[in-house]
Amino acid sequence: MSSIPELKPPALRATRMRLHAQHQPIALMRADCHVCRSEGLSSRSQVLIVSDGHEVQAQLYQIDSDLLAPDEVALSEEAWDALGIHDGDSVNVRHPPVLESLAGVRQRIYGRRLGEEDLAAIVRDVVHGRYTDVHLSAFLTATATLPLSLDETIFLTRAMVDVGDRLRWNAPVVVDKHCVGGLPGNRTTPLAVAIAAANGLVMPKTSSRAITSPAGTADTMEMLAPVELGMEQLQKVVETEGGCVAWGGAMRLSPADDIFVRVERELDIDTEGQLIASVLSKKIAAGATHVVIDIPVGPTAKIRSHEAAERLAGHLTETASRFGLTLRCLFTDGSQPVGRGIGPALEALDVLAVLRNDADQPQDLRERAALVAGAVLEVGGAAAPGLGVELALKTLESGRAWEKFQRICAAQGGLREPPKAAHVEPLYTRHAGRVTHIDNRKLSRLAKLAGAPERPAAGVSLHARLGDEVARGQPWLFLHAQTRSEMAYALEYARHAGDIMTIEA
Repeated sequence: MSSIPELKPPALRATRMRLHAQHQPIALMRADCHVCRSEGLSSRSQVLIVSDGHEVQAQLYQIDSDLLAPDEVALSEEAWDALGIHDGDSVNVRHPPVLESLAGVRQRIYGRRLGEEDLAAIVRDVVHGRYTDVHLSAFLTATATLPLSLDETIFLTRAMVDVGDRLRWNAPVVVDKHCVGGLPGNRTTPLAVAIAAANGLVMPKTSSRAITSPAGTADTMEMLAPVELGMEQLQKVVETEGGCVAWGGAMRLSPADDIFVRVERELDIDTEGQLIASVLSKKIAAGATHVVIDIPVGPTAKIRSHEAAERLAGHLTETASRFGLTLRCLFTDGSQPVGRGIGPALEALDVLAVLRNDADQPQDLRERAALVAGAVLEVGGAAAPGLGVELALKTLESGRAWEKFQRICAAQGGLREPPKAAHVEPLYTRHAGRVTHIDNRKLSRLAKLAGAPERPAAGVSLHARLGDEVARGQPWLFLHAQTRSEMAYALEYARHAGDIMTIEA
């Protein structure tokens, strides 16, 4: 029997750096730290930090100063929260385990298809924080250069569902909807949920926040009611009112999706297979049985041709069928924004105007919401084929949708009025004529420069639409900003961005 005592890994004292690095856990240590020397750690190494059964993988940076003691490790907010520790607690820092799933990424880089286990292993490691942004970029790029096959898309969808939680409902039919995006102001979800729930359907809607857009559905809904619901609260809201509009990030429904989407946006790639896995994994995890997908088609939308829309719809439907999901795709007009507002509060005001049947409500949002909600009513069995839009409009006109929406908001924590921006400035037309083109991407950029979505009241409100006849010097858009500096940035962009709106004499 050996008399050599078992050696414990050397411990370090944790200190909170209060550094916000978005999604990247970071550790800061002295270059002459005894752990760095004994473990052979160098700057930009990946390290595993362990404390009392919790662990997080972080990127290491080193310093040559007395900012830290040799036995200290400073942690970013992401690492700190993952470990759940307090200042001065002991942690162990060492090399992370070998990342075996990277073999699958390397295979994909060289053009080999991945099997179910390969993709399951990759997604598990992604969710456990073992993939750096470099690893994620390699995987996503490899699946973009050689697009995912149908089998790979199915395997990826299943893997993304399996690593998270799943909602289950005591109902034979659970409806949901999704828009593939690329269209500012297309905020039909709160309206569709209110209409569906008012007609007896179960519609537990989990939505995302903005990543690079001026507003996500959760950002807009948060202007009207709390959206950070836990699983138990969400289930109670749906059991009571039949529907909800909640932020999906508060739950672990397909947790890999937000990670993939963040890196895809930074790379500016948006592959079909990843899109399908992203959409369907969240619908399956949310317990949906019947789903409507809105695919806007337009020259500055995400999907730019009807051929591309048809292809995407076919692949979505085929993949959904493998999971027993009934799917219906709608091809909608993506040539211009929907509604007037672009930005969380401004879009929320549009939603309220439609629900309240205001005289000046944006008719295009009302019609788009009725189209989407009508399809939801039909696939869910609440309306006969071809009669869904009529029922949706009647539900709005009668006030039943507004009544149901107020009840849903009350169940989620209380209805509230959206805030208003401190500064509002108009943009004027330079000449008279007819509006022939609106650039969705430039409008989104303008709204972001004004402060959206971080400043919820910021954004733009549009007062001209395709086909409108406008006079010279007419205000066609109003900028909303919370500070003068943000207003100045937005105005400067508007001056130099070229034609955001094209007017032909």
